[in-house]
Amino acid sequence: MQVESAPAFLGVTQSIGGRRWRLRNTDERLALALAQQAGLPEVLGRVLAGRGIGLDGLEDHLNPSLRRLLPDPSRFRDMDAAAERLAQAIVKDERVAVFGDYDVDGATSTALLSRFFHGIGRDLRVYIPDRLKEGYGPNAPALRQLAREGVKVVITVDCGTLAFAPLEDAAAIGLEVIVADHHLAEPELPKAVAVVNPNRLDETPGFGQLAAVGVTFLMVVAVNRRLRAMGYYSKDNPEPDLLGWLDLVALGTVCDVVPLTGLNRALVSQGLKILRGRGNVGMAALADVAGVSEPPGAYHLGFLLGPRVNAGGRVGQADLGTRLLSTNDARLAQQIAGELDRYNRERQDIEAGVLLEAMQELEHVPDSAALALVARKGWHPGVIGIVAARVREASGRPSFVIALDENGIGKGSGRSIPGVDLGAAVVAANQAGLLVNGGGHAMAAGLTVETAKLNELKAFLNARLDAAVQAAGASASMGFDGALGVGGANADLCDKLEQLGPYGSGNPEPRFALAGARVITADVVGEKHVRCMITSGDGSGPRLAAIAFRSVEADLGPALMQARQTGAPLHIGGHLRTNHWRGEKRVQFVLEDAAQPG
Repeated sequence: MQVESAPAFLGVTQSIGGRRWRLRNTDERLALALAQQAGLPEVLGRVLAGRGIGLDGLEDHLNPSLRRLLPDPSRFRDMDAAAERLAQAIVKDERVAVFGDYDVDGATSTALLSRFFHGIGRDLRVYIPDRLKEGYGPNAPALRQLAREGVKVVITVDCGTLAFAPLEDAAAIGLEVIVADHHLAEPELPKAVAVVNPNRLDETPGFGQLAAVGVTFLMVVAVNRRLRAMGYYSKDNPEPDLLGWLDLVALGTVCDVVPLTGLNRALVSQGLKILRGRGNVGMAALADVAGVSEPPGAYHLGFLLGPRVNAGGRVGQADLGTRLLSTNDARLAQQIAGELDRYNRERQDIEAGVLLEAMQELEHVPDSAALALVARKGWHPGVIGIVAARVREASGRPSFVIALDENGIGKGSGRSIPGVDLGAAVVAANQAGLLVNGGGHAMAAGLTVETAKLNELKAFLNARLDAAVQAAGASASMGFDGALGVGGANADLCDKLEQLGPYGSGNPEPRFALAGARVITADVVGEKHVRCMITSGDGSGPRLAAIAFRSVEADLGPALMQARQTGAPLHIGGHLRTNHWRGEKRVQFVLEDAAQPG
């Protein structure tokens, strides 16, 4: 792994979590200029500079505007052909279907199209495949069934780019297919009326970071514009409010872990405003069962709402998420939200068992391997993506978790680290004949592999990813934006930090260190979390509430408990957040790591 050349931040070369602390690379002069121009504390100028924000990009970052950042949909290849065919189908009242996916990006894309069609007075047949029985993406039997129902045009969302055989079959029976996707493409494209995908190899660069729901939104904009030009709308048949559905776009974008920069940042920022109005009864019901009692942000989308939408496709009914996000019936929304919440608890139980066994398998992965790939029979395919994220956290490397079945086939899900394009590696493995199928994007990918080829696949991916993992410095480092005193970690700074959000991939939540802090209380809450109260090293001054999630069984939790008993100071690293509780706003420090002062 890459050797760090810069001095360790606060002298921490190996923290309690086994990581080297480093200060994010920042142009100090630029940081100061950004802080002055934005009227922010200097430490937040460092945050901006550390994320590649320059003076010319400051306004778009602080106030992302769709008016400035939304491109003309026609700049994408095949978009005009897609819009024309769909507009014609709508005007002629031909039967149209959407073939979605069972994850959040697919569910939001499908719900967006469903709301658009219903908003313009047309029906849309929705088809969501069963994860276990049909797998990912369009399949010939399902497409033939849609054709028998009288469907003329099928839109595939969050899938379809690599579905060569099924789309060839669809064309042979006269079914016209439009692909709206974002997964990495190969030089060859499937047979379709249109393949709208910013990651086509022949596409003009600039928007490859869009989630499928972002691509779908641009398609809706294009179709709406074409309908307007055709005179479809009138006083009695007004245009729908497309911006009112940006809450769906925000949910899908955040949950697909695409970078929250540029257009994605504008879509999520505006979508969160819509979400807070609770106009989508399904999302409102989901927020209620998830216990969201504060204005929702990207965190709530990614960690509270998204997992519940996903739960239906993972261990329950594949179409529940789409149905929830599409309905205007508040009572039905409450019913479905309750079902998804129960499925989510079931998913958590299944996940815990698979995670335990995956960690056992991880012990056999060599430290020198670029990829942490674990596989075992009997694992539930519906939870392997979540487990892959946990394995990545534990190993600090791109990770794949593969569930092997009794027929000699493995279904795998992978999660990557910044700077390592996992999707491209999977596409290369597919082209090399090592997979039944596979694809994805930089941070997440999926594959199907014959068990007999598993060792060959492992060797291929390790060789393919080794240089990138080395360059990413993935061994065990944690980046910081600066150090704060306990007194400086206050409500005013929290409010200013919120101005720099939403945070996520591509715009990571700022991480700060509290140097030489003292833990004055520490107790276990729930089953796995440690709640603390911390103050400055001399024990005087303000106190700050803190919590270390899932730390009881890790090294961090016991270290915090011991620090409370001994009174020894600790360098503490984590995120500063506002915690809303019973109508009050309180500052909370979310602990991620700690270290003994040198």
